[in-house]
Amino acid sequence: MALSHRPVALIVLDGYGIAPSSNSNSISLAKTPFFDSLLAHYPSMLLNASGLSVGLPRGEVGNSEVGHATIGSGILRYQSLPRIDRSIATGQFFKDQVLVEAFKKAKKTKAKIHFVGLIGNGGVHSSGEHLEALISFAKSMKMKKNVFIHAFIDGRDTARDLGKQFVEQLLNVCKKEKVGEIASIGGRFFGMDRNNNWDRIAKAYNAIAKGESDYIFKDPIEAISEFYSKEIYDEEMPPFVMVDKKNRPVATVDDGDVVVFFNFRADRARQLTEAFVTKEFKEFETIKYENLDFITFAEYKKGLPVKVLFPPEIIANPIAKVVSDFNLKQMHIAETEKYAHVTFFMNGMTEEPFVGEERILIPSPDVISYDQKPEMSAPIVTQNIIKSLKADIHDFYVVNYANPDMVGHTGNLQACIQAVEAVDQALQKVVTEILKRGGTAFVMADHGNAEELRNPLTGEIDKEHNNYPIPFIIASNSLDGQANPDLKSIEMPYLSPVGILADVAPTILTHMGLDVPAEMTGTNLF
Repeated sequence: MALSHRPVALIVLDGYGIAPSSNSNSISLAKTPFFDSLLAHYPSMLLNASGLSVGLPRGEVGNSEVGHATIGSGILRYQSLPRIDRSIATGQFFKDQVLVEAFKKAKKTKAKIHFVGLIGNGGVHSSGEHLEALISFAKSMKMKKNVFIHAFIDGRDTARDLGKQFVEQLLNVCKKEKVGEIASIGGRFFGMDRNNNWDRIAKAYNAIAKGESDYIFKDPIEAISEFYSKEIYDEEMPPFVMVDKKNRPVATVDDGDVVVFFNFRADRARQLTEAFVTKEFKEFETIKYENLDFITFAEYKKGLPVKVLFPPEIIANPIAKVVSDFNLKQMHIAETEKYAHVTFFMNGMTEEPFVGEERILIPSPDVISYDQKPEMSAPIVTQNIIKSLKADIHDFYVVNYANPDMVGHTGNLQACIQAVEAVDQALQKVVTEILKRGGTAFVMADHGNAEELRNPLTGEIDKEHNNYPIPFIIASNSLDGQANPDLKSIEMPYLSPVGILADVAPTILTHMGLDVPAEMTGTNLF
C-alpha cells in the first residue's frame, strides 16, 4: 500500500523527562541545539508517563518496561504491580492453586520454601508488600519452619544505601509473623543482570543455590554495615551467605524444594531463572535439579519450565503487528540494555518478530558503569539507522537511545550531561535523514530520570526514575512552522500534559494512514 509520510520513525529517548531547570537537571544543563530546534519548528506537547496514566498505582514512577508496553499497545491497562496488588487485596492471591499445591507438597515432604527477589520500595521490579503476602501465606499454611528469603537489594531505583533499612523492616516482619529467615543477600548488579554477564549471575546463583560465597556472615545488618564502611553500597554489594553458629549455610536450594521468584518484571529476572531451570544451561556450572518446583510472579520468558502466577494478558494488535498486517517493513533497533523494550515489550510481550520486522541488537559497552562511557553505543545505533534509511528498505522504525536513563542511573551529573548531548547529536543525524526523505519522526521518552539527579529535599544523589512528564514531538516537512504556540510565552516544563503514552500508537497509525485497532484505547493527539 502507499504509506503516508514514509519513512516513519518512533524514537524513544529513554529516561528523558521534562522538568524545570536546576543544577541537577542534566537535560537543561546539556547543550541540545537540535532538540531545541525541533521544539521551535514542529508540534510538541507533554505526556504523562507515570502512575495511573500507565496503569501503575497513583504516584508510582514509570519505567522502561511499562512505558514501551503502553506505547506499543495503545492501551491503558493495569500493569503487573496493581494487578498483583488487587489479587492480594481481594484475597484471591491466597487461594491461588499453584501456591497452595506447592506449599502443601513442601509441607508433606518437609522441603524448604525459598522466596527470591528484590526487596525495598523501588516499585519497578518488585514490591515489599508482595513478599509480605508470601510470608503471610506461608504462615496461613502453617509453614513456620523451612521458609527462607534470598534478598536482592536495590540502590538503583532507590537511594544507594537504603538496603539496610529494608532488611531491618524484613526482619521485623519475619519476627512478627514468626515465619522466614534470611539465607542470602546481594546487590541487584549480580542477581538481576540482564546483559549476559553470567559471571555476575553465577555469584548470585552460588550464594542462593549452593550457599557458597567469598563472604559469610551471621548477622545481615552487621554484614551490610561492614560493606557500607568500605563504601560498597546496595546495588554493587557482592552476594553473601548467612551461616549458623557452625558456619554452615542457613539454607541451600535442594531437589524437591519450592522457589518463588517474586519479581514481577521479566527482564532482570530471566537470567537467574534460566540458571535454575534450564537443563542444557552451559554458562556456568549449576545443579541439575530433577524435582525443583520453581514459581514466578510473571512470565519471564516463554518456554521456561516454571509455573507463572500472573501470566501476561494478551495484547492482540500492538503497533508492530498492525504495521506488519499492512505488509510494511519495519526495523526495531536498540543497544543491549534496551533491546527487550523495543522488541518484547513494544510488541505486546511477543517474543518472535512479526512478518516484515527486522531486529537489530547493538551490544552495549563492556564497562562496569556507563558513566565511564556516556555515549554508550548511540553512535553505532545511529550508523545502522542511517544505513537502513539510505537503503530505503524499511517503512517504520522503532528506535531507543538508552543513554539518559542508563547514565542517569549512575547519578553522575557530568556524565549524564555528556550522555544527553550524545543523544542530541544522534537525533540530529537520524531526524535530518528522515526529513530529507519526506518522512516523519515521532520523538519522545518513556519515563523521566536524567532531569533530576539530586533529591531536591535532601540534596542526595538521585538515581531513580521520576514522575515528570515526557516530551512528544512530531517532526515532518508538512508540519514545519507549526510549533506549539504556548512555547512562545512559557518554557516546556511549565506546559500542562495533554495526553498519555497510550495515545502514541493511535497517533502514529493515523498519521501513517493505517486503521487503528478497535481495542486501542488511546486517542489521536494531532
